[in-house]
Amino acid sequence: MPDIIRLLSDKIANQIAAGEVIQRPASAIKELLENGIDAGSTKIDVVIKDAGRTLIQVIDNGCGMTETDARLSFERHATSKIKAADDLFNIKTKGFRGEALASIAAIAQVELKTKTFEADLGTSIQIEGSKVINQTPVSCAVGSNFSIKNLYFNVPARRNFLKSNAIETKHIIDEIERVALPHPDIHFTFHHNGNEVFNLPPGNLRQRIVSVFGKKFNERLVPVEEQTTIMNVTGYVVKPEFCKRTRGEQFFFVNNRFIKNSYLQHAVTRAYSELLSKDQFPSFFLFMEVDPVKIDINIHPTKTEVKFEDEKALYAIINSAVRNSLGKFNIAPSLDFNQENSFNVPPIPKDKMIVEPSINVDKNYNPFQPKLNLRGDYSNPFPAKSSGSGNYKLNISQNQVDANLEMLSQNQWEVNQKQMSANFTDESALERNSQSEFTTGYDNSKTSQLHGKYIFTQVKKSLILIDQQRAHRQILFERFLKMMEQEKTMSQTILFPQTIELDNSSYALMMELLPEIKVLGFDIENMGKNVFSVSGLPIGVQEENVKGILEDFIEQCKNNSASLKSNHKNELAWNLAKSSSIKSGKKLSIEEMSTLIDELFACQNTQYDYKGNKIIVTIGEDEIDEKFEK
Repeated sequence: MPDIIRLLSDKIANQIAAGEVIQRPASAIKELLENGIDAGSTKIDVVIKDAGRTLIQVIDNGCGMTETDARLSFERHATSKIKAADDLFNIKTKGFRGEALASIAAIAQVELKTKTFEADLGTSIQIEGSKVINQTPVSCAVGSNFSIKNLYFNVPARRNFLKSNAIETKHIIDEIERVALPHPDIHFTFHHNGNEVFNLPPGNLRQRIVSVFGKKFNERLVPVEEQTTIMNVTGYVVKPEFCKRTRGEQFFFVNNRFIKNSYLQHAVTRAYSELLSKDQFPSFFLFMEVDPVKIDINIHPTKTEVKFEDEKALYAIINSAVRNSLGKFNIAPSLDFNQENSFNVPPIPKDKMIVEPSINVDKNYNPFQPKLNLRGDYSNPFPAKSSGSGNYKLNISQNQVDANLEMLSQNQWEVNQKQMSANFTDESALERNSQSEFTTGYDNSKTSQLHGKYIFTQVKKSLILIDQQRAHRQILFERFLKMMEQEKTMSQTILFPQTIELDNSSYALMMELLPEIKVLGFDIENMGKNVFSVSGLPIGVQEENVKGILEDFIEQCKNNSASLKSNHKNELAWNLAKSSSIKSGKKLSIEEMSTLIDELFACQNTQYDYKGNKIIVTIGEDEIDEKFEK
């Protein structure tokens, strides 16, 4: 049998590594930014075209490289950070694997110009598909200038997996934010297709957060600081009243390295447990300083996952630090055990006359006088003039008593019916798209609301329960989808136009989706500098919270980028419907409930929403009878 095992060439090995390290243009920018920081740069510029597909350029003013180092930097596993195996457990720099530049060079056309401070001339290297095309001396500034052109030019299958320009730009902005936040002393700029997106001058952490996410964040931040023997925690959390219904700005950094950790994220969420509703999420910017020996950052190719030696202790410290900050700055309610409030009564002014309270007593009241009974023999508790002996009696007929008893029984039945309907199961739900039973026999006079979440009404001999949020969501979804398919915009003008300022990531996505957003019914214009003016809304969208609806809509599009690409119109309509629909817990009037039911019955799908969630549960007369069987 012939030998079948062979060594892969460096070119193929680098392309395999590129699939893990350089997943998209944002990955390449992240690696180059981290190299610039490790080089001691004070200014880093990022320039891209077509969301990084055509050009990625990263320029830093760091220490630069010699001619030999420049050539070796593109070799796989070439690094200046690791000399022995023990160094893996004492890493304080950003990069150390030596895979980034080799992976980039394997899937793109790369040019590097670099120069050290001591050298008179720099070095220019041109590489294409891991092959060095040219290397010559060149006159250039101190530092490194990387130009990456035609990413994935030799791996077309990988290029086809890239998302839209808006989504890829959003990922690039996310990576720049994750690098810029822990390094406020470095000046970062970012240009896309000739337009300035970021210009972050040096400053402190608070100034950097405000520069990245807008001036509105200045008033929202609450400082966090806790020092222990295990780790130090600093940073900021956002006040509860400014937290969003989607996971927005949530940043964890360990030794200035961005990480993802759901366990530690839960520690922050738990600190907000009594301050946020179930559909809200905290925003935070927390920086942890941990001894490098006690963490392992070499468990993931992109180094966004870190393994801690004692994760439970970190959980307790973070939870305590956030709770203390919220309480210290009067965000969370607190008790003062050093003061007895019952003695904290202001003195009575000397010029005020104290008047003793008076009590009026009815001297004719007789506690032994007979009172109302259900047998029809009523003694009148309210004396009235009458001719005769002076006895005061009022006789009520038996028909009146029977009418009162019937009314009491009817009220009690309605109370029991409401309690009973809340405990029914949905096993007898109607089949999908079967609407005839609802559209005939519906009586809106027999409609009520339960817990601010469900609407129940009677149709023929059945009781139906409707999830009001899902119902309204499906109504809006079908309306928005029809508008997009027919390209017939239905908009309602608002009295006073509103301005909305978005962060850079949301702004980039908004610009990409702006034509579709206008078709959905928004009369919106770009005012520049991440600001939009809204003067019209889609029919059915409330004017009270225009900013929240648009911000939530953009977040929904961010979080569902994959489905947004595969089913664009449906997902856009659904995301806007989710953001605009009434929320669970909202009290509705009889008229509002009747309108909601009428519009739901007019929908193409009434039983299930677009995502397959049940909207209506029906309970037949037989099921109700079974509940009362012995």
